[in-house]
Amino acid sequence: MLFKNFSLAAMGLASVLLAGCQTAGEHAAAVRQAQDADRLTVGKVQREIRIGMTSAEVVEVLGSPNMVTTDDRRRENWVYDKISTETAYSTSSGGVNALILGGGPIGAGIGGALGGAGVSSSAGARSTSQRTLTVIVKFDESSRVRDFSYRSSSF
Repeated sequence: MLFKNFSLAAMGLASVLLAGCQTAGEHAAAVRQAQDADRLTVGKVQREIRIGMTSAEVVEVLGSPNMVTTDDRRRENWVYDKISTETAYSTSSGGVNALILGGGPIGAGIGGALGGAGVSSSAGARSTSQRTLTVIVKFDESSRVRDFSYRSSSF
């Protein structure tokens, strides 16, 4: 009975430990999902920004702009300039190590009784990409959107 309880406890501990392990892809997906909630994208601009919106509605959708300028007629232009860098990496390593315990000649001491050998290797890869998005929202005299444009790049 004691062996059965120990076996069940060991299996339970192993399943808890394995459940906490995620692959690099699963970690990256979790990070992306957390960032996507309030992420500024071309799709968000296309879907939600409309001519005639108030400046308060634009802030609600896109947040605060990075830069505010005025034109020669004192109308505001808001600039949203976002840069995203994504880095992915993967590493693996493996090896075999052996410790050989044996008897040495009498009087050789403990050092004569130890021997060891090992082989190990590791490999890895890394990838970095960047994306930029610039959104310009132009307002009229009554602080309503009169025009907007965007530019996106990925490299």
